[in-house]
Amino acid sequence: MDPFKTMQDWKSNMDHFFGEEFWTQFEGIVKPPIPQINLYKSDNEISCIVNIPGMKDVKSVDVLVDYAILEIRGIITIQAGSKQLIQEEILQGTFERKIELPFPVRSDKINATYQNGLLYITLYRLIQKESKKNKIPIRVLEN
Repeated sequence: MDPFKTMQDWKSNMDHFFGEEFWTQFEGIVKPPIPQINLYKSDNEISCIVNIPGMKDVKSVDVLVDYAILEIRGIITIQAGSKQLIQEEILQGTFERKIELPFPVRSDKINATYQNGLLYITLYRLIQKESKKNKIPIRVLEN
C-alpha cells in the first residue's frame, strides 16, 4: 500500500468536496513559505533578507518589483551526491514568493547581493514629486 497514493486520493476527494481554493488558506501552515524572509523598513528604504542556501548561480533566482510588490522566484537545490535522503528539514525545490511591501518602491533603483546563503535586497521608496491630480473641465449643457 502506497501511503502517498492514499494521501493524494484523500486530497482529491477533499478538493472535490470543498473546492480547490480551500487548501490555499492552509498553505502557510501545512507547508511553510519558501524561501524564508526577514523584512525591515526605515522612512525611505526597505531591506529584505532572503534565505537561499547553496545557491551556486545567481541567475537561478529572479527578483522582480512592481510598485509595492516584491517577487522572488527560483530554485533551491541542495546536492548530496548519490546519498539517500533520510530526513529533510531544509525545504528545497522551485519557489515563488510575492511580498507585499509597506510602501511603493522605485523599480529603477534596487540593490541585491548574495553572501553566505543569504540574499540581501535593498529597495528605495518611490517619491513622486508631481501630483497625479488632473483638473477636469466642466462643460455646461443647455436644456
